[in-house]
Amino acid sequence: MHDPLRLRMPTGITSLDPLLDGGIPPGSAVLLLGEHGAGNVEFVQTSIMHLAILRQSGKVGEHLVLPEKITYVTFTRMREDILKEMALSFNPDLYTRLKEEIAFYDLSEIFFDATIVPPNWYGEGSTIERLKKKQRRENSDILADLARLIDGCPDNSLIVMDSLTGIAPALAGSPRWHAFIAFLRGLQQVAKRRNITIYLSLTSGILNRSQELEIADCIDATLFFRWEETGAQRRQRVMYFERFRGVMPRLEDKDLVKFAVKISAGEGFEVRNIRVVI
Repeated sequence: MHDPLRLRMPTGITSLDPLLDGGIPPGSAVLLLGEHGAGNVEFVQTSIMHLAILRQSGKVGEHLVLPEKITYVTFTRMREDILKEMALSFNPDLYTRLKEEIAFYDLSEIFFDATIVPPNWYGEGSTIERLKKKQRRENSDILADLARLIDGCPDNSLIVMDSLTGIAPALAGSPRWHAFIAFLRGLQQVAKRRNITIYLSLTSGILNRSQELEIADCIDATLFFRWEETGAQRRQRVMYFERFRGVMPRLEDKDLVKFAVKISAGEGFEVRNIRVVI
């Protein structure tokens, strides 16, 4: 029988999982906070691509568990757009496998209904049908719909939210911000109760720092992705752990806190040149 304290869900990133004793504790809500293009998107894509392969092979080591289901929630992008991006960026042969292994939920109609964007830009059906659907959804709440979606996901699954940048700025500075923070705190609780691991992606620098910290305070781990100058007018992607409940002390003990990042077509997201934050 597995010791629940030793169980890990692999990230699928082969250069990172051994450093995390196999992966992430199941039931963790993980914030992937990144500067534009610094690697948080590729982290998610590499993770779910490799997990899809592992799920089909069924081969995992001792004390490792694979997600029962991989659910990808998008607020502004179409499923086909995301699948094509991943296939073109990394391995076109994975397109069919990703299509089969990942369940996509597109909340873009709810998102765009609250904007001036014409319904024919994002909806399907005739103009009248689109307008009727928009009227029915006028009082919809994207957080409530998101909560219902999560309730429908099986226990022991992985949920990717792509991305909080689509909804958080519109809520900042309004009474809805407090509802958003309460939602995130509830999300962290349900993740623990149902052993659901959650990736939440957020672009840094759009919200102010206090709002970013308020979001980070609601969840279990914050992985920060940024660009660093390396001299000779070159930049390097780096990733470091700002926080990881239950894991951070062991990372600190091993001096495993900050990493150089490489992104390649063959392997996707990789960590290299382990370094210590001073």
